[in-house]
Amino acid sequence: MRHRQVVALAAVALVGLTACEGPDPNNLETYYDDPAPTSAPVATTEVPVSPAKAAPVTPPAPDAGLLAEQALLSDADVAEEGVQPGSSELAGCLADGPSAASRTATWRYSSGSELSHRVLAFPDGSAAQAVADNECDGKTVSVPAQPGVERQQAWCDGKTCTVMLAKGRLVSELTVSASTGTRAVDAAKRLLPAMTAKLAAQP
Repeated sequence: MRHRQVVALAAVALVGLTACEGPDPNNLETYYDDPAPTSAPVATTEVPVSPAKAAPVTPPAPDAGLLAEQALLSDADVAEEGVQPGSSELAGCLADGPSAASRTATWRYSSGSELSHRVLAFPDGSAAQAVADNECDGKTVSVPAQPGVERQQAWCDGKTCTVMLAKGRLVSELTVSASTGTRAVDAAKRLLPAMTAKLAAQP
């Protein structure tokens, strides 16, 4: 009988030890262990956003009439010729092209000779071609070549001489009527640098 009681007590003690191997509800270090994460954190990717590019702004084309006016000789440009503003206009030998805008200024020498400057602006940039296609009356004459121009031509018809310079959209046409053709050509040569400078200053 005593032997059975000892075996039973031993069994109870073994069960008690086994039961104590689990987590102790009073042990805060084991009872409140963080649970294992169930899933990995979701990674986020930032996509760089390129700033919107503004469309290039194309500046408006200069007004044809304004271009012609800016390239026109002024009273100051011809002051050394000793001329005064005139009211009549010498007829140039270049006819206005389609839709061409033009500006004209005229002056008179004390001798009665006349000086006229006309600038024509062509909308399609065909100024050089307009001069190339033009034929003035009389004969061609030689005048100093001007830098920065696309085409240059000169004619004399008796006592009246005409010089044309072309650049971009503009034709600068100077006509001089003097007592002789030689005097007319000489006056045109003196004014060529001023004509060229005004023409070259335009876009």
